[in-house]
Amino acid sequence: MENIEKKNVFLADASLLFVAILWGSGFIVIKNALEIMHPIYILILRFSLASIFLGLIFYKRLLKLKFEDLKAGFIIGLVLFIAFIAQTVGMQYTNVSNSAFITSSNVVMVPFVYWFISKKQPDIYGIIAAVMCFIGVGILSVEGNMKINIGDGLTLICAVFFALHIVFIGIYSKKHDPILLTILQFAFAAIFSLISGLIMGIEFTPIGGDMAVSVVYLVLAITILAFGIQNIAQKYTTSTHAAIILSLESVFGSLFAVWFLKEDLTIKLILGSIIILLAIVTAETKWNFLTIAKQWSSNSQAIDKQ
Repeated sequence: MENIEKKNVFLADASLLFVAILWGSGFIVIKNALEIMHPIYILILRFSLASIFLGLIFYKRLLKLKFEDLKAGFIIGLVLFIAFIAQTVGMQYTNVSNSAFITSSNVVMVPFVYWFISKKQPDIYGIIAAVMCFIGVGILSVEGNMKINIGDGLTLICAVFFALHIVFIGIYSKKHDPILLTILQFAFAAIFSLISGLIMGIEFTPIGGDMAVSVVYLVLAITILAFGIQNIAQKYTTSTHAAIILSLESVFGSLFAVWFLKEDLTIKLILGSIIILLAIVTAETKWNFLTIAKQWSSNSQAIDKQ
């Protein structure tokens, strides 16, 4: 039984790593889409098509829908909508690398969000990591006039709501059908996006050519596949464990940005990114691997002496 449990955790972690790669590629797709489409329009297409597609495939699960499922889907969908609207609009005013690394800072926020909800206080490592993350984000975001770039500021708000999303997924995925939860959160996010679009009076133009390919990839790979895997995988691992793996999307996002969009690797970007990554490592590993390495070295020396 214990071996099965460990296997489930390993598969869950491997699946979340795949999700991080998909999300990293998503920054490129969204950045290109923003050159043609309104941010709200992207969200409407993304979440409505995703919810319809999944609803048609798993319609039998919808027949078993309960009020508690709707409640959970509404909460997660609202949080998801706010996170993505902040991120998508923010990407109009910042580069992909900044967006990726600031978004990944949600991993440091997860313990504090969980503290707010469950009253379980984070340890000293979490507090140190939060300070480091604040410094790293500051280096990335603050411009020469000591003002925060509006795009980076919105992305920081996005990170807070992604932290909320991870915590809520961790809570609700253990009580509800993860597939049903995925459909509902997309449906509610689509509804919120559509309402926002109608209020703002955005133009709904036909999609064709390369943009259609981008939308399909955004819907099928980055939305349906990625979030579906996350919802299922988080049944077998902790929220903080999931957060550290999903935060690797920042690394993949920056690599894709440098590779495909030819973004520059500035000293400011490198320094801020390193500090954020160190904050993530501090929050999630508590540097336990150093103790393990030291013990392994001591044991090896003792064996050599024998």
